[in-house]
Amino acid sequence: MALNSINTNASALLALSNLSNTQMSLNQTQNIISTGKKINSAKDNGAVWSIAQTMQGKSTSLDAVKDSLNRAQSTIDVAMSAGQQVSDLLTQMKAKALAASDTSLDTTSRTALNEDFKSLRDQITKVVSNADFNGVNMVKSSGTTVYALANDSGSSKLTVAAEDLSLGGANISLSATASFSSAGTASAFITSLDSDLTKVNTALTKLGTGSNALASHLKFVSSLQNSLQTGISNLVDADMASESATLQALQTKQQLGIQALSIANQSTSIMLSLFR
Repeated sequence: MALNSINTNASALLALSNLSNTQMSLNQTQNIISTGKKINSAKDNGAVWSIAQTMQGKSTSLDAVKDSLNRAQSTIDVAMSAGQQVSDLLTQMKAKALAASDTSLDTTSRTALNEDFKSLRDQITKVVSNADFNGVNMVKSSGTTVYALANDSGSSKLTVAAEDLSLGGANISLSATASFSSAGTASAFITSLDSDLTKVNTALTKLGTGSNALASHLKFVSSLQNSLQTGISNLVDADMASESATLQALQTKQQLGIQALSIANQSTSIMLSLFR
């Protein structure tokens, strides 16, 4: 190519190419600053973007795990509240039976104690039947065992077994029609109520252990999710201080590129002086 050509301006082409490259870098930096991310899509860095997307999917799935654990905990809390009430009622019933077992007690007083005994008995049924959370009852006859998600794939679950606290059930031998009319029949309830109290308290201990296990796993899941979010941030988030410095440098380079292009475009006009 001729050094002094009016058909091709090599200096202008080079200046234009450099200016275009600067503009592309400037657009990329402005996009990073506006989004706060150095990697916004697969075209920025396919491998890192894929890793970040996988981790983000895992983190999002852990929200469902946390919801499942919270629902399970709430269900157990309701069951434990009902169980504690049942335990208190059984204790009161034992006190009534003990008082009625006194042979020196007159019939009227024993009858009054029996009415209190039956009222407490019926309260147990009401408490157990109303111990529902979101339609799940763990303490009624054939109650529902709670299963909570333990991981993001759903392949692992935490299980807390139901505890039957209904009258005549696995833990309470007292029938739904239990009552006494004499000191002897009242005395017979004392031993059985002691046994029932022991079983109910054992059942409550199991529910409490299950609730603690869920709480511990919920804490772990929350910690895991925080770690994932930090990892995602390390992969895709931009260093805003660095990007700010890069932006200023590119803006300066852009201005210099425009001046260089202007100077290059003026070079052809100089050749006119050769023909004057």
